[in-house]
Amino acid sequence: MTKKITILFLSILFVTSVVAQKEKTSNEVSISGKVVDAKTNQALEYATIVLKNSNTQKISGGITDEKGEFDIKTSKGTYEISIEFISFVSKKYPKQVISKNLNLGTIKLSEDTSSLDEVVIVAEKTTVDIRLDKKVFNIGKDLSIRGGNASDVLGNVPSVQVDVEGAVSLRGNDNVTILIDGRPSALVGMNGAEALRQIPAEAIEKVEVITSPSARYDAEGTAGILNIILRKNKLTGFNGSLQLDLGYPARVGTAFNANWRTKKWNLFTNTGFRYNETPGNSYYDTKYVNPTSENINRIIETRKFDRLGRSIFTSFGAEYYLTKNSSIIGNIIFNGGNDDDVNTNVIDRFEPNGNIKQATKRTEDESEDEERIQYTLDYVNTFDDSGKRLSVNLQYSTEVEDKINFIPEIDVIADFTDEIEEVIESQNEDRALLQIDYVHPVGENIQYEAGYRGNYRDIFNSFFLEQTDFKNNVPTEVLLDNNFNYKEFVNAAYFQYGQKFNNISLLAGLRYEYTSVEIDQANVSVPKKSTYGNLFPTLNLGFEFKDGENMTLGYNRRVRRPRGRSLNPFPSRSSEANIYTGNVDLNPVFTDAVDLGYLKRWEKFTLSTSIYYNISNDSWERIQEDTGETTDNGDPITRRFPVNLSTEERVGFEFTLNYRPFKVWNINSDFNLFNVTTDGDYTNPVTNKTQNFDFQNTAFSLRLNQKITLPGKTDLQINSNYRGASQSAISQRNGIFTMNIAASKDFFNEKASLSLNISDVFNGRRSERTTIIPDFSEQYSEFQWRERQIRVSFVYRFNQKKKRERGNRDYDGGGEEFEG
Repeated sequence: MTKKITILFLSILFVTSVVAQKEKTSNEVSISGKVVDAKTNQALEYATIVLKNSNTQKISGGITDEKGEFDIKTSKGTYEISIEFISFVSKKYPKQVISKNLNLGTIKLSEDTSSLDEVVIVAEKTTVDIRLDKKVFNIGKDLSIRGGNASDVLGNVPSVQVDVEGAVSLRGNDNVTILIDGRPSALVGMNGAEALRQIPAEAIEKVEVITSPSARYDAEGTAGILNIILRKNKLTGFNGSLQLDLGYPARVGTAFNANWRTKKWNLFTNTGFRYNETPGNSYYDTKYVNPTSENINRIIETRKFDRLGRSIFTSFGAEYYLTKNSSIIGNIIFNGGNDDDVNTNVIDRFEPNGNIKQATKRTEDESEDEERIQYTLDYVNTFDDSGKRLSVNLQYSTEVEDKINFIPEIDVIADFTDEIEEVIESQNEDRALLQIDYVHPVGENIQYEAGYRGNYRDIFNSFFLEQTDFKNNVPTEVLLDNNFNYKEFVNAAYFQYGQKFNNISLLAGLRYEYTSVEIDQANVSVPKKSTYGNLFPTLNLGFEFKDGENMTLGYNRRVRRPRGRSLNPFPSRSSEANIYTGNVDLNPVFTDAVDLGYLKRWEKFTLSTSIYYNISNDSWERIQEDTGETTDNGDPITRRFPVNLSTEERVGFEFTLNYRPFKVWNINSDFNLFNVTTDGDYTNPVTNKTQNFDFQNTAFSLRLNQKITLPGKTDLQINSNYRGASQSAISQRNGIFTMNIAASKDFFNEKASLSLNISDVFNGRRSERTTIIPDFSEQYSEFQWRERQIRVSFVYRFNQKKKRERGNRDYDGGGEEFEG
């Protein structure tokens, strides 16, 4: 640990010395200003500033931030300056001799009335905007996600990995908080991986990757935050798009996005329906050190998942402009689904001599209904052009999931039904949120911000299991009938201070969160209650150089609270011998994180790098142990569950490269290398054996995305992803390589597009793992949640036109250009 801290400290000293040398450059000037809507005086975020050097003809520039402001560093010289924003008339400044800092003041752009009948809204490229405390990935024309879902979108975002089960990780750390529109949401749900698959990709406008969150954000999530922003178009007039999807295995879908804006009102909607079959499979080969009481020393389980899902997603909202500076927004989102799954598990049991002794077939016939609905009401007041801002957010959401699982088990050799299980499970979650944020600038370079957030969650889970044992003539009996209720209330207040000193930006904050938790189980007489309050300091520094070069340094303290599947004590039932349960005694994990980032842009090449270090105390480890129990067939039962066990250190390095060798070919790649060290011991209460969980693991991931524009307005996109091998204290996982290929062609004067997408071309997106329980067993497993898929999508845009000109410019728009 000391060595890693020393290396990090020396790196920071080196960076600081580089910054000091850069600041001595005397040939650098600053061009700044603010861009607003001439009619409403609202700030225009992502407006483009184009600088053309009259002598060298070199084109550079930047974009405005969320306050409509820009500050671009460039060399002294003569420039032609243009301020541009989609569907607005550009503001142009003729040749300007710039020998000192230039402030253009407040620049007011008027809407281009000639373009209202055919509004330009779809950019050719997904762009990346580097901020002081986050990276913003604006979702553009990404062929590989067309007809997909939120998991597919996240899988194409640099620094983010989505594993074969749909679990999302950030820089290799799976404890990432996912927000919707900046807030916790029922749309993420109790089962985050499954809920993300219900959100259509067409409903997503952008994804914010926040690896060093400021005090404004919840402290939840030791890896950081992924904030999914849903589309809420604000373009004048009526416009939208309709999308139809077909696929194999059987897949049918549609998506409709539209908005209608007048002077006082803006109405917007996103609606999508999906019907899809999702086949998958898994394989488990377990060898025991000693034969069981039934003289069995090897068990092979082969599972086949036949899933059929139907879902609808619809969002409808309205924004009313109270004054030119204030508005109120109401939004209702509904997400409903119905699944019918048949999962088959064939179990072969072998004697030490290799002969098969018994074979059973266990079939899960599961029906699931789920419904999520969310209501939000937001009030925003920007007061004036100074940047002062007040926002008040109210949100209420509810989620209901009901499952009925009928599980017969058949003795294949004797052709006899051994037993039948019936599982009835219900999950309900209610959320309520109140958030108030106030921003107060002082002059041009200082800003104060303060806020409050109250977040309440009430999760109720009921589990009923009954079994009829025909093999031993045991009549129907109830094996488990229990309720589990988790209530959590987090009150949080924060304050942060920001200031800019020439080329250096500072954002420092302090957040206090007071958490109250109550866990109630039907078979436990006294509810478990706990309260704790914690301070979470944050610090972000930014160093801006000329010619698109900057550096960031961030520190923050984060927390991981146990909830959901980590606490729920009810066992999984896919396998009687390999089960997973939660642990109601889990404690929160606190993490300190440091992040050092660097960004440099050249004419055709962009480099973004980061060095990061995290340390977590009382971290969770998932234990797999022998329970000492056996099934009715004599199989030893192993259980996986999480415990607070270790101290974990994580140090890593990542970089993202974007290279455009030719106008028609764009290459994007990102690489993440990290080392994890844990230290801890666990004693099995049944066998009283102590297992050491100390280990070191070095792993990496590599992504290569290419997009080629072919003749005839045809685009080709190839996405390749490799996740390297890794290990934990008890298991080793093989590397995984996947490739997606997509092509798209435009029709009808670019009003329509037809695309073909092949997901997981080589059908190799499966997890392969070896797990060892000392002195008990060795298990090899494979798991493939979704097999190869082929999708065809047709999109028709009305009153819209794709914007190829902006995407094909040869200047760097101030944010790294990235194509998914």
